[in-house]
Amino acid sequence: MSDDSFDLIVIGAGPGGYTAAIRASQLGMKVAVVEKRDSLGGVCLNEGCIPSKALLDSSELFALARDGFARHGVIIDGPELDLARMMTRKEEIVQKLADGIAYLFRKNKIQRFQGSGKLAGARRDGLQVVAVTMADAPAIPRLINGKRVLLATGSRPVELPHLPFDGTRVVRSREALSFAAVPEHLLIIGAGYIGLELGSLWNRLGAKVTVVETLPSALPHADGQVVEALLRSLSRQGIRFLFEAKVASAEPVAGKTRLVVEVAGIAEELTCDRILVSIGRVPETDEIGLVEAGIRLDGHGRVAVDQDYQTSAPGIFAIGDLVNGPLLAHKAMEEGIVVAERMAGQASLVEYDFIPAIIYTMPEAASVGKTEEQLKESATPYVTGRFPFSANGRARCLDDIDGFVKLLSHRDTGRVLGVHVIGPRASELIGEAVTVMTYGGSAEDIALTFHAHPTLSEGLKEAALDSLHRAIHA
Repeated sequence: MSDDSFDLIVIGAGPGGYTAAIRASQLGMKVAVVEKRDSLGGVCLNEGCIPSKALLDSSELFALARDGFARHGVIIDGPELDLARMMTRKEEIVQKLADGIAYLFRKNKIQRFQGSGKLAGARRDGLQVVAVTMADAPAIPRLINGKRVLLATGSRPVELPHLPFDGTRVVRSREALSFAAVPEHLLIIGAGYIGLELGSLWNRLGAKVTVVETLPSALPHADGQVVEALLRSLSRQGIRFLFEAKVASAEPVAGKTRLVVEVAGIAEELTCDRILVSIGRVPETDEIGLVEAGIRLDGHGRVAVDQDYQTSAPGIFAIGDLVNGPLLAHKAMEEGIVVAERMAGQASLVEYDFIPAIIYTMPEAASVGKTEEQLKESATPYVTGRFPFSANGRARCLDDIDGFVKLLSHRDTGRVLGVHVIGPRASELIGEAVTVMTYGGSAEDIALTFHAHPTLSEGLKEAALDSLHRAIHA
């Protein structure tokens, strides 16, 4: 095989792309990855999951130092925010993790091409051709050949026609994670995961935050009781929510933006210095040659694939945000591993019914499986178990008692159908629920399993006991 020929060419080095490349190399394939950034890891690592969590954790510590340390008997003068140092820490975390992926590429002998990749047809011998516009030599594209090509280019934020992104006043999440100063008033359009997380972040650091959402509530696919509890908590923290609302007009005024927001038909004028538009994301498909390759899209503008993740063009595959399913890094990573294993003849699959979803606000909220609303809609017989963190010893010791664990199980079989957690370390607690559900476990299985005391995980055991009418501590 020549230096420019590969078993697999991956376009995009985000969570799905780099995991697919590593797994394919482990399975004996010669792999190349085309990535236009100078840093590996895609949106998730460079301007999404990791930087946002780094800043959310830092802002949580700042808020605890300001508002919570005294309750623990730790008395300090009012904390001073060094936003530049906080941003530097975030960048250091991103760089270390990106360097880690680069090391894994070298370890697994994955060849990296820094540039933009585009499908350029197939050769007579069946090899797919990818034209790479190299970052250091853009004049003449470099052609590389692959037995297979995997598209993993991810997604980009949706732009509002009347509020186009300018990187300063109207921003994406990328810019909202790199503000040089705390906004005086941050207006967020969209009450989804990104909007609520970044609103929570800047609210903790001292910004006035207003969230505008066209729907009647936030997070429409989440459990209703969890959403209600989360909005109540965030409102207490100072975030203002305007539901069934839309921005009717916006104009720049003295370095700020004056907006007219219509709420239930009533106009309200607001002035803010930053606007974060977070109304969703669309697949990044414009410049990778899909039309020329004859690749079919589904009705939602995503790449249509079969169970092997192969597109309508032979030898070309797609995963992650390009295909159907939630736009989650861990979903893309699992697909990356599975697509490589299926290429090697293994019968791997992604358990889509058990993908956890997490929002890293304070309190955190995490879920897996069906919501109560979905079970009612499908007429599935179910029982509910619930346990408040206010009755949990570890949560009391942490002084973090806001929230609960909610478990939904089948009324007849006891099989766990859904788990929804809002409260401390919800992002970690949901892992046990994912495992139980993946193996077809029941509420009785959880109830009979040891959970160390005192731990937050006892909340799941108690919720299971509650669903069986055997609750001990509530």
